[in-house]
Amino acid sequence: MYSDNESAIYRRFSKVPIDRRAYAFVLDFVTIWFVSLFFRGILQGLIFIICWLTLRVILVEKNQGQSLGSWSFNMKVINVELSKIPGLIELTKRECILGIVALLAMIGLRMGFHNGLSMLLLTMPLLVDCGIVLGDQELNQAFHDRIAGTIVVQTNRGFSLDLRLKRLQFIIQGKIRNSRDRDKYRDD
Repeated sequence: MYSDNESAIYRRFSKVPIDRRAYAFVLDFVTIWFVSLFFRGILQGLIFIICWLTLRVILVEKNQGQSLGSWSFNMKVINVELSKIPGLIELTKRECILGIVALLAMIGLRMGFHNGLSMLLLTMPLLVDCGIVLGDQELNQAFHDRIAGTIVVQTNRGFSLDLRLKRLQFIIQGKIRNSRDRDKYRDD
């Protein structure tokens, strides 16, 4: 299904777990949505697309393949054939597809549950685009990755937000457990 070069890439680079990709996407999406909330109507959609392309194309090209979400979760996007950061054309192709379906999802989510069918129809393209990853066991490419010829790989460069949150959760759980144990011994 894939060429030997494409298969060799993932032998050299580590796969990114799907949940990590989802967290990075959500972080980028919510950040851009928050910025666009200050505007209304068509201007809101225009600001969303401009911010999307700025964060996910220009920043990625200048920041070694990482957007804010990708940097936060230690991953980057690379070109499948060249095994390096994609150029502006590949990134623009990739992010135009993802940006349009993200904009539709934003509109659908803004409608809310009072218009559930419209919300479902507007979020469905995003779910389909990103859901294709589940069927691709070898390269974990979403639809926008396949069109642009890119993949998402793990990197050591980043903030490791998910690992820091897990460590914080472990510390909090330990303190809660210790507090309960102290209260238990006091009662005895």
